[in-house]
Amino acid sequence: MNVRRSAAVLAAVAVVGAATPAAADPSPSPSQAFPSALYGGKDPKFDGVWRQSLALLAQDTVGVKPAAKSVEWLVRQQCADGSFAPYRADPTTACDAKTMVDTNQTAAAVQALTALGGHDAVTGKAVTWLKSVQNEDGGWGYTPGGASDTNSTSVVIGALAAAGEKPQQVEKGGKSPYDALLKLALGCDGDDAGAFAFQPDKKGKLAANADATAAGVLGALGKGMVVKPGEKSEATGATKDEACEDERTPERAAANGAAYLTKALAEDGHLTSALPGADPQPDYGNTADAVVALAARGDTGQAEKSLSRLEKNASAWAAQNGPAAYAQLIFAAHATGTNPRDFGGTDLVKQLNATGPAPQTAEKTPAAEEESDSDSGPFGVWWYVGVCLVAGVGIGFLFSGRRNRQQP
Repeated sequence: MNVRRSAAVLAAVAVVGAATPAAADPSPSPSQAFPSALYGGKDPKFDGVWRQSLALLAQDTVGVKPAAKSVEWLVRQQCADGSFAPYRADPTTACDAKTMVDTNQTAAAVQALTALGGHDAVTGKAVTWLKSVQNEDGGWGYTPGGASDTNSTSVVIGALAAAGEKPQQVEKGGKSPYDALLKLALGCDGDDAGAFAFQPDKKGKLAANADATAAGVLGALGKGMVVKPGEKSEATGATKDEACEDERTPERAAANGAAYLTKALAEDGHLTSALPGADPQPDYGNTADAVVALAARGDTGQAEKSLSRLEKNASAWAAQNGPAAYAQLIFAAHATGTNPRDFGGTDLVKQLNATGPAPQTAEKTPAAEEESDSDSGPFGVWWYVGVCLVAGVGIGFLFSGRRNRQQP
C-alpha cells in the first residue's frame, strides 16, 4: 500500500512552520511556495492530496485532531465531479479536461475524510465518481480509463469500505473489484506462488510484485489503510509453511498473498528494491505496507518481526520522505499494537505533526501531560512541537514501492 496510490515522486523533507489551528484560507501566500495548510515541504504537484490524506488519516488514527485549515485544504481540492487531482494550486478555478485527476488521490481522500467525519457530501461525490470510472473487469487503473492494476483497485476498495459500501456489490459489466484482483493473482506454481502482479505485461504475463501483493492482500480482505490492532481475520490462516491453493476466492487470494509476503520478509525482515544500475536497498515503505497486510489477516508473527526491523532502521527514511512515510509507519505500528510515540526511540506522531500546521488537539502520553502541567511559560508543549523544524534531504518514491506503477 505504500505510496501505492500516486505517482512516483522525489521526496525531500523541508518542514513547514507551525500555524494556528483556526480555519484559514489555504491558498498560497506571497511569502511561501506552497499552502501553509499543506503537510510536507516538497512540491505537491504529484502527491499533494495523497500525502495530505495519509497525514490526516494517521493523525486521526492516534487520536490527534488535525488543524482545521489542513482539512479544509483537502476538501477544497475536490473537483465538481467528485474526483481529486494531486494538487490544484488555485482551487477556485474549475477543473477541466486538462486537470489530471486520478483514482488513488480520490480514494485516499475518501478514507481520510470519512475517518474524520462530517464530510459526507464530499465523500459521497467522490465515491460516485469512483464508481463512474470503474473498468469493465471490475477494477480501476490509476487514471480513468487506464488498465486495472492491483494497487489502484485495492485503494479504491478501501475507500468504498470506509464509506459504507459493499465492494463486492460495486460492479461494472457484471464484474466486481474482487474479480479484477483475482485476475491479477499469480497461481501456485513456481517461486512466486501466491503473489499479486501490478498489471499484466504486454504479453499478458503476470510478474510478482511485493508492493502490489501487500495492496492485494488488503484489497482482497476489503480493508483500507488502517487496520485495528490485533484484528483477526475469519479466513483460514496461511503461513509460510502452508501450501498455496488455487481456489479462486478473495479470501484464498489474500491467504496466498500473505504467505508470499511472509516468505519474502523472512530472510532479512524487510523487502528490497533497486533503482536501475544500483544495488538492492531496503524498502521500508513497502515493508510497512506488508506489515499492515499481514496484520490485517492476523498473521502477526512475521508482521511483528518486520515491525521490529522498521523500529530500528526506518526513522531516517521517514525523515527524508516526509508525511506519507511517517503515516505508513504509524499505520504499521497501529496494526501491530505498537506505540507509535515510542517507535525505536522516535515519536512518529510528533514528527508527523511537525511537518505541517499544529493540530487542534494532540493525544498526550502521561509524560507529556506532566511536562505540560509543569510548564510555567505562556505556551504549552504542543506549541513547541508545532514550531520545531525537522529537516532532511533524500530521494524516495512517493508510494513506497510505486516505482513499478505507471505514472499519470
